[in-house]
Amino acid sequence: MTFGDSGLDVGNNNYLKTPFKANYPPYGEDFVGGKATGRFCNGKLVSDFTAETLGFKTYAPAYLSPEASGKKLLIGANFASAASGFDDKAAYLSHAITLTQQLEYFKEYKTKLAKVAGTNKSASIIKDALYLLSAGTSDILQKYHVIPTNNQVYDSDQYASSLVTAFTSFVKNLYGLGARKLGVTGILPLGCLPAARMKYGFHGRSGCVSRINADVQQFNDRINSTAISLRKQLPGLKLVVFDTFNPLYDVVQSPSKYGFLEAKRGCCKTGTLETTPFLCNIKTPGTCSNATQFVFWDNVHFSQAANQVLADAIIVQGFGLI
Repeated sequence: MTFGDSGLDVGNNNYLKTPFKANYPPYGEDFVGGKATGRFCNGKLVSDFTAETLGFKTYAPAYLSPEASGKKLLIGANFASAASGFDDKAAYLSHAITLTQQLEYFKEYKTKLAKVAGTNKSASIIKDALYLLSAGTSDILQKYHVIPTNNQVYDSDQYASSLVTAFTSFVKNLYGLGARKLGVTGILPLGCLPAARMKYGFHGRSGCVSRINADVQQFNDRINSTAISLRKQLPGLKLVVFDTFNPLYDVVQSPSKYGFLEAKRGCCKTGTLETTPFLCNIKTPGTCSNATQFVFWDNVHFSQAANQVLADAIIVQGFGLI
């Protein structure tokens, strides 16, 4: 079961009136069948690689898609929505599915699952399922740093506190609905994204925007300490916060060590500005010839090859869940 943002969205935004979609070329050009599915990548997401490693032969469908019905519900469901976040207001701005609404869809899913599998079997599935959450990127990068009025009203610590409160509420509500094994991806080094580099310029020897990365690390520390508290409060809860910051920061700083040639711009077109169909599509030439050499696919999303690196790191950290 997956919740969150574009890091895990496999096509829910295809069914929304939002500019944040990836259901057109060249997205998906390296995915199975070479077709765009709604994944913000040239191929597989971290969750896809994780599912394969765990032995799944197919991927849980986007909940809003027609595929999320009948026996396909038995393998799980994906509720993630690109541009969503811990702060529901961030999702409202982008017409994405808020985390609050994702939980409502999960309740609906449970009802459907019971009809397919029966009450006892469905309860077992819900209890034993693996749950993944990816959120925070839109909150910190888009809503806090890009929109100037927000960082003028709240300092980074105050805003982080509000996000942690939302995170706590989400975990408790999901636990109340039967979840017991939850993996949460910490926030990535957002100051190293091509979009951040382009907007704020290059800072220091790392070439990343240090103040954004500092905010990210502060938030990740808060999430980790909150997770410790939640594990004590909620009996039977297995909650792991994956460190995604350090593995990906290392990839960006030392790309050749992982087989990459380019870590400052994305494969798609100029690799610095693209996240919408107006700039990253088949009619705008410039997509690189070999995406496996690029850490980034567009200006904020990682390539399939980089997602594989991250998935490997997450699997090692997530043994406690399985």
